[in-house]
Amino acid sequence: MDNYDKLILQNKAWTEEQSEKNPNYFKDLAASRKPKFLWIGCSDSRVPATQITDTEPGEMYVHQNIANLVVHTDLNLLSVLQYAVSTLKVEHIIVCGHYDCHGIISAFEHTNLGLMNKWLRNIKDVYRFNTAEIDAIENNEAKISKLVELNVQEQVHNLAKTSIVQQAWEDGQKLSLHGWVFDIATGEVKEQININEAESVQDIYRYDLSKGLQY
Repeated sequence: MDNYDKLILQNKAWTEEQSEKNPNYFKDLAASRKPKFLWIGCSDSRVPATQITDTEPGEMYVHQNIANLVVHTDLNLLSVLQYAVSTLKVEHIIVCGHYDCHGIISAFEHTNLGLMNKWLRNIKDVYRFNTAEIDAIENNEAKISKLVELNVQEQVHNLAKTSIVQQAWEDGQKLSLHGWVFDIATGEVKEQININEAESVQDIYRYDLSKGLQY
């Protein structure tokens, strides 16, 4: 059987199993529109948001890209962020990276990946910001793991720099930013950083929000 055909059959089996467990499962799912969490994760298929957190479909609004980056020129991410914060009113945004991330490894090892080089340069910037700390580590694998952690922290700070998040805090909206690293070898997540107020943002990155929302 072709792998694609297998997916269709597995979907049928899954729908039957869910309906047998709970006849209202899909009716409830269709009515679920108020997730409290936005997950910004890596595109790596080994890092599924709902399985890692043992949550049901509908509990998380999910955005994924290579190496879980928050890039201020990425209109896709910014659109997701604005909708999640301004419309869905999520209360928590989780940036989740993971060890053994091929995006991080490729950036660290100078791999030439064509167009993808432009995207991975954002990771190289994280390395540049933290060169002394990373270079003080002797083992290359440990250096990459540290870069994974520092990358997550930097992306959370990048979220806090957006006027979308700052506007939510200005309006008194309950919103916390979190950075996690998922350890594929153990299945556990490790908290790296938590930010829940505008005072955590360096002054140079703060917007004059009296003139309306800016991106």
